[in-house]
Amino acid sequence: MPVSDEPLLHGRPSSERSDERGQEEEDALITGQHKQQPRRFGLPFWREIGLFVWALIATALVIVLAVLYQHKQTSHPQPTGGSWKHGKPTGKRNLIFMVSDGMGPTSLSLTRSFHQLEKGLLGDDILVLDGHLIGSSRTKSTSSLITDSAAGATAFSCGKKSYNGAISVLPNHEPCGTVLEAAKEAGYLTGLVVTTRITDATPACFAAHVNKREEEDKIAEQEVGEHPLGRVLDLMLGGGKCHFLPNTMDGSCRGDDRDIVALAKNNGFSYVSDRKGFDGLNFGTGVKLPLLGLFADTDIPYEVDRRQKNDVYPSLDEMAKTALNALQEATLDREKGFFLMIEGSRIDHAGHGNDPVAQVNEVLAYDKAFNSVLEFLDRDDVNGALVATSDHETGGLATARRKFFDRNLGNQSELTDATELHTTYPEYHWFPAVLANATHSSEDLAYQLHDRISDSDTPSRHSNKNPIALPPRDSTASKDDEDDTLSTFVRSLVSSGLGIQDVTDDEISRLIHSSSDPWPASYIFADMISRRAQVGWTTHGHSAVDVNIYASSSEDAAPLIGNHENTDVGAFLVEYLGLDDHVKNVTRVLREWKEEEWMGAAVNDEETRNRGDHYEGDFRKRKRDWGCGCGGLERHVH
Repeated sequence: MPVSDEPLLHGRPSSERSDERGQEEEDALITGQHKQQPRRFGLPFWREIGLFVWALIATALVIVLAVLYQHKQTSHPQPTGGSWKHGKPTGKRNLIFMVSDGMGPTSLSLTRSFHQLEKGLLGDDILVLDGHLIGSSRTKSTSSLITDSAAGATAFSCGKKSYNGAISVLPNHEPCGTVLEAAKEAGYLTGLVVTTRITDATPACFAAHVNKREEEDKIAEQEVGEHPLGRVLDLMLGGGKCHFLPNTMDGSCRGDDRDIVALAKNNGFSYVSDRKGFDGLNFGTGVKLPLLGLFADTDIPYEVDRRQKNDVYPSLDEMAKTALNALQEATLDREKGFFLMIEGSRIDHAGHGNDPVAQVNEVLAYDKAFNSVLEFLDRDDVNGALVATSDHETGGLATARRKFFDRNLGNQSELTDATELHTTYPEYHWFPAVLANATHSSEDLAYQLHDRISDSDTPSRHSNKNPIALPPRDSTASKDDEDDTLSTFVRSLVSSGLGIQDVTDDEISRLIHSSSDPWPASYIFADMISRRAQVGWTTHGHSAVDVNIYASSSEDAAPLIGNHENTDVGAFLVEYLGLDDHVKNVTRVLREWKEEEWMGAAVNDEETRNRGDHYEGDFRKRKRDWGCGCGGLERHVH
């Protein structure tokens, strides 16, 4: 049959449902009633739709929450540390907090390689510090992405950020109670050990409150007990005698005639001021507390220089051992232990001076003191912990140096006005052996040069009694003869002090005429040995690099494992000693103190505002006065 003639439904099988529908329609015609059909979109249907929509919303909500959490973790990361394995410390305990001022991660690399070469050690030998690394710290202040020591130490002492220059004072101009002050109120004994002035920024932040770190006279007064809380310190060892002597006495640097040593004695302090007095302390045995020990007019010399004057100045390690033993003995029969802050202060100064010789020797001295604290904790019956970190890095240190090609000279150089890289760049070298040949810091050599050039018969305060066998000055010589003699003197100084045998005439000339050179003599000495050792520096100031956190063990300081804000370190110190309520109380007392200007001259909002994260239109280095009152012949804000 042709397709067109087939019935429309021909070949389509009949279904049961078709027959049922036919029967239902027939019944409806007979009875006049239609059978109600089930609804196509009934309750089960809508229940399924509801469950689907709910699942969709829940899934979207989970995705949104996950995105928000990830954003928070990225922009505001939470502390990565753990918790104490056996719970928070309880009972009698001691806490030693060490600060390596200005020591960044590269300081360790530089010193480790130097130490391996100097001692003939294997390449995998490490420093004591290396075995106790548990984390790192972010260091910015409220006023800059690059902190100074004052704001850095305030983060440790108060657990709060503040502006550069603040000594335990917040940006709102209010004092903040410190862990040391709270520990004293709680019944702990307290101490400070440093190699710089005891009135310098780091030690000051634990026991004083001033708006500007330059107020060292006022800091000295507060440290010996002229303080809203009374005397908060039981032991101080370091330098800075000049801020404790009236300006009527030789060696004073105070701006008034107040005798702070006498004030300290009136407040019960025993006082020692020289090597003989220090040796009489018998490493802390039988010491009468409170104790004030000031062993240098300003800063104790760099360790590389101090070793040659051991009969004059004690070392950081010696002072640390003395403090530990004295505080241990004094707390034997007490319910509470002690809190002690120990600072390797002059690592920072070596960074400011870009002096790699001073740097490696300061880090090794700090490493030695760190080990002595560990040994003390091992043999002490009282529970205790050691936590150590830096306030910032100084110098922008690099164990490498960039080389340039000078188009005008046609040779390799490192002049700041060089125009393009040398064709052999980069060269992967640095030479620790160059540093091993040096016997003096650049600062010490600059003092000796200054003494020789000047007409003064009084040597600079840090120069050696008989540092190097050098030709004597002939006061009757003509100017030409004197210039020749001075040139011979400087060559001997460089050869004997830095171990440099290939000194150039240009370098000699710059040193002789350093009074008119853009760089002070100490910078020139430091640059000479840095270039030969292929050690690089990016600044004479601080950098924003994260710094390391160390501990006696990861269990002792589990909350500090990982990367943290520097304020987390301060919070840990308070938590370890259980001082939360005491911090609140001492802060209240400090803020209620009504004596006018007890924190020194006020600062304005311009000095405390945050101006550290945007460009203000002046990339050029401003001409500056080198004498900023921070240590050494050429002192630097640190």
